[in-house]
Amino acid sequence: MTRVLRIASVLGLLVLFNPLHAQEAAAPAPSINSGDTAWMLTSTALVLFMTLPGLALFYGGLVRKKNVLSVLAQCLGIAGLATLLWWAVGFSLSFSGDGKFIGDFGATFFKGLYGPNGDDISFSSHLAGVPESVFAMFQLTFAIITPALIVGAIAERMKYTAVLAFITGWLFLVYFPFAHMVWGGGWIGAGIGAIDFAGGLVVHMSSGYSALVLAIILGPRLGYGKEKMAPHSMVLCMIGTAILWVGWYGFNAGSAGAANGLAGSAFLTTTLAAAIGGFVWAFLEFLIKKQPSVLGFCSGIVAGLVVITPAAGFVSPSGAVICGIAAGVIPFFAVVYLKKWLGYDDALDTFGVHAIGGTVGTLLTGLLAVKGINGQEGGMELFFKQLASVGIVLVWSVVATIIIAYVVKVLIGLRPTAEVERQGLDINEHGEEGYAD
Repeated sequence: MTRVLRIASVLGLLVLFNPLHAQEAAAPAPSINSGDTAWMLTSTALVLFMTLPGLALFYGGLVRKKNVLSVLAQCLGIAGLATLLWWAVGFSLSFSGDGKFIGDFGATFFKGLYGPNGDDISFSSHLAGVPESVFAMFQLTFAIITPALIVGAIAERMKYTAVLAFITGWLFLVYFPFAHMVWGGGWIGAGIGAIDFAGGLVVHMSSGYSALVLAIILGPRLGYGKEKMAPHSMVLCMIGTAILWVGWYGFNAGSAGAANGLAGSAFLTTTLAAAIGGFVWAFLEFLIKKQPSVLGFCSGIVAGLVVITPAAGFVSPSGAVICGIAAGVIPFFAVVYLKKWLGYDDALDTFGVHAIGGTVGTLLTGLLAVKGINGQEGGMELFFKQLASVGIVLVWSVVATIIIAYVVKVLIGLRPTAEVERQGLDINEHGEEGYAD
């Protein structure tokens, strides 16, 4: 009996000190990467900062005084609406499942964000070392600002209820599908092989082309082309532009998903393109009109930010300079000349800056991507993949916008009465005025 006990003791010690067992016991449990998580939390706050107050002030300064609060209210309303839908189904449809065009309902109501027990931290399946809750909130801020960009094209002439109804349909038919198709493992990213670092396709092109179609369906503002419709506050516009620029570092550098060299590269390329875009746009104004305007600087800066967005994590500094020059030239001619030639009323130039700029940036990404930066080699093969993705976003966004706009028009109408539009949306739709006389 004693001998049996001795053998058992030896076997127990062998099992206890088995190298494989020791290795298994020493395997580190999943843990948060505090640096990456801190950067993603910061980036999330920066991207929200872009909409509230950045975009709200940028757009608010560009409209007439009687409509400034309507723009602020639309940005605020969209932020709340998008957040509610993102929690309920948007995050799931965008980043859950392996569908070709749309995700599934596996993460509805943020199911899975806190692990199988519902009370512990779930680590992101998208970003190593970062909680899934942080990834979900980072992507939420994109879902907020993207439909808010559309406000710029239809400013001063669309009912508040119609704006929110349209945005609801647009998120389901346009944004959630494209977020999945490009970033969630769907058709465009995983299938075609097109690349979009931070939203040239998903954010700027989808909203920009939709904005143009909605503006055309709405028709021009009363008195458009006959009355002066100058911005009521270039000071607000400039402040909004500066906030957008700062927030855009979260947008682009945050899309690296970590506090690493790629984030630093995206930070650098974003700065170059924005600064050069603003300078080139204003320089063209100086050559043509002999007066470089603050509005020109602001427009060029935003255009530079838009153009570099899909390219930020793929191009070199020299590539970013090319993107900045293109941003100062091509959207400039779209805003200054194309709009006049075609006669559409894109109130705050969402189409000229975001659709055109996003398209230019997406195509330049295909040509200028540097393999050593993020594993993608620019050239004609990648360019044609980018071109195909541009066509898909353009057609899909246009068709979906037509359907949603006419459904909303039939159900509740799109425009306020002519009297309300003349008096201003602030006092009639919100019962407030931006400025006390």
